[in-house]
Amino acid sequence: MKLGLLLPNQGVVFGATTVPELLELAEHAEGSGVFESLWVGDNLLAKPRLESVTLLSALAVRTKNMRLGTACMASFPLRDPIVLAAQWGALDCLSEGRAVLTACIGGGPAKGNIAGAFDSEYDAMKIDPRDRIGRLEEGIQVLRVLWQNDPATFHGKFFSFDGIAVRPPPVQKPCPPIWIANNPWVFGDTKSGMVNRQVDRVARLADGWMTVGATPEQFDGAWRQIQDAAAGHGRDVQAMENSIYFNLNLNDDKAAAYTESKKFLDEYYSSDWPEWKVNVWTACGSPEYCAERIREYQAVNAQTMIIRFASYDQKPQLERFLKEVAPLI
Repeated sequence: MKLGLLLPNQGVVFGATTVPELLELAEHAEGSGVFESLWVGDNLLAKPRLESVTLLSALAVRTKNMRLGTACMASFPLRDPIVLAAQWGALDCLSEGRAVLTACIGGGPAKGNIAGAFDSEYDAMKIDPRDRIGRLEEGIQVLRVLWQNDPATFHGKFFSFDGIAVRPPPVQKPCPPIWIANNPWVFGDTKSGMVNRQVDRVARLADGWMTVGATPEQFDGAWRQIQDAAAGHGRDVQAMENSIYFNLNLNDDKAAAYTESKKFLDEYYSSDWPEWKVNVWTACGSPEYCAERIREYQAVNAQTMIIRFASYDQKPQLERFLKEVAPLI
């Protein structure tokens, strides 16, 4: 299982980290030899943060070997895919072929305890939130067309163009990998054998799958369904990748680790997460306990575990992880 590091770029907004620290964390992670990839979160107006493509461009020149990606690009349905094709193609050139674009449908209108100014965001962008899925699927098709054809032509429901080109082309051929992030178990029982829409979307359109907030059993069940569905679409299942991002807070005082994690996650997502949710996607406690939780996902064939530290002290957490957790896994 490969390890990735998720930089908390929204933390720049509420004081959990700084821009210089994010760049330092990236360099330290690469220098450690422990992490294979580096990831940043994404949103525009609803949950503002240091913009993802801009940050990844900086990371492209501060690192040399790690894959660089979004976990995940929640703003994908809001972005013009023609502009994004040019931006992401440039990122792939800057990073010499290390860019991984993970798209998702983002948040809908705010409800319950999941806050975020999504209503005003869609209104400002003049986009109907009910079109999120259609814009994601068509946007992925547009990116592939533009990256693989010069000149390119496309006619869809949301986007249409004739004979245009994005230059220079990306380094990766036939194009940079495009993953989809979603949570299939939310909409159906992954053990029922019934392929739900989220599973089928990954199976049809994506080079990889990313998720969060899944138990090892849920992750295993969803991935098996994605593989089965992909095979049904004639896809090369062995070429597809999977990943999950997971929070850690290293502290021998488990109660203190939980308290800081919940505070961090509540502030990060403008939410009030229940205890069960925090515990599903966060390991709070000693290095041995955190390593044990990570190994549970390794046992169900998670290919990439993306670690984010749910803490206001990012550097000490990274240092302790490298010294005390990494050797155990």
